[in-house]
Amino acid sequence: MSRKLFTVGPVNVADDTLKAMDRPMITHRSKEYKQLHADIEEKLHKTLGTDNDIFMVAGSATVLLEGSARNAIAKHSLGLTSGSFGDRSIEVATSNGKQVDVVKVPMGKAVKPADIAGKVTKDIEAVHWVSNESSTGVYCDSVALAKEVRDQNPDSLVMIDAVTSMFAMDLKFKDVQPDSVVFGTQKALALPPGLAFVVVSPELMKKSEKMENKGFYTDYVKLKEKNDENYALTTPPVSLMYGVDYQLDKMLKEGMATRYRRHQEMADMVRKWADERMQGVFPEEGYRSNTIGVIKRGDLDFDKFHSIIKSKGMEISNGYGDIKKSTFRIGHMGDLTKDDIKQLLSVMDEALEEMKQ
Repeated sequence: MSRKLFTVGPVNVADDTLKAMDRPMITHRSKEYKQLHADIEEKLHKTLGTDNDIFMVAGSATVLLEGSARNAIAKHSLGLTSGSFGDRSIEVATSNGKQVDVVKVPMGKAVKPADIAGKVTKDIEAVHWVSNESSTGVYCDSVALAKEVRDQNPDSLVMIDAVTSMFAMDLKFKDVQPDSVVFGTQKALALPPGLAFVVVSPELMKKSEKMENKGFYTDYVKLKEKNDENYALTTPPVSLMYGVDYQLDKMLKEGMATRYRRHQEMADMVRKWADERMQGVFPEEGYRSNTIGVIKRGDLDFDKFHSIIKSKGMEISNGYGDIKKSTFRIGHMGDLTKDDIKQLLSVMDEALEEMKQ
C-alpha cells in the first residue's frame, strides 16, 4: 500500500519529481552529463547563497561527514552534541583516528556559546556539530556558535552537519562562514536517498592539500579537480541528479524566503497540535526545528496509534535513541504543504478517537 510519508527521512517524494527522474541514461563522461552537472552547481550556489565549492558524491551524507573529518582534521577536534546524530558525528571522527574533545548537553537542550567557553584551544583544528538534531528536534544557533569558535581560535575550522536543515531553514551562510556543510538528497530536497553534498571553504581546501591519508573516494582535492571541469570523480547516480536539477528549479521558483516561511508555518501547526493533544514538543523553547516535530507522547500506545495512521494512508516516525520510548517524530519538510499537515493532524485526531473505543 502506498502511503504519504511524514517521516524524518527518507521523506515523501512527489509524483512530478519521480517523473523528472524517469529519463534515458547518459554516461558520466558525456557532454550531456557535463551540462547537467554545471546546471546543478549553478542552482546550488543560487539557492544556498554561497560561492564556495560544492561537491557531489554517491552515498548517504555520512560519507561526506567522514570526508570532512579526513580532509580537515589531522589530529584534534572538538565535537558538540545534544543527541544521537551529534554523537555519530563524533564517532565518525574518532573512527578515523582523530582525537575528539566532547561537549555534550542534555537531550532537548541546544549547545550554546557558553557551553564551549575556553574549550577551543590552539590545538583544536576544527569544531563540528549538527545544526538540526534529528533525534530531539533541537536546532542550534550556528551563527552564535561559529562566532564563539572564531573568537577563541580564528584558525579553527567550522564543520556543520546540515542534513535535516538544508533547504528548509536558513543557515545564514554569510554570517556563519562555514568551512564544511554536509547534506543529502533524502530530507528537505525531497528526493530518494543516494547523493551527498558538501560545501567547502577555501580554508578547508588549503588544509586538505597538505593532509595525508584522506583515502580516494572523498579526497577533496581530487573531487575539486573533477568538479571544476563539471565532472564527477567516480560514477554518480545520474537519474537522481535529474531529480536534483528539477527540485532546485522548483525551489528557485518558490523563492527561498517563501520556502523557509512555509517550513516555519508547518512546524507551528505541529507544535500547536502537540500542545493541545499530547504533552508538547521535546526541545527547549527558542531552539526548535522547523523540519522535525519531536513530540512527547506520554502513555500513548504509539504502535497502535501508528497502525491506525498507516491504515489511513500516512506514515510518521517513532522516537529515536535514548528518547525512543517517550517520543514520536513528524517530518514536515520538503514539498509538503500546510494542507498536507492539516490532513495529517486530522488523521491523527481520528486515530486518538478510535483508540478510546
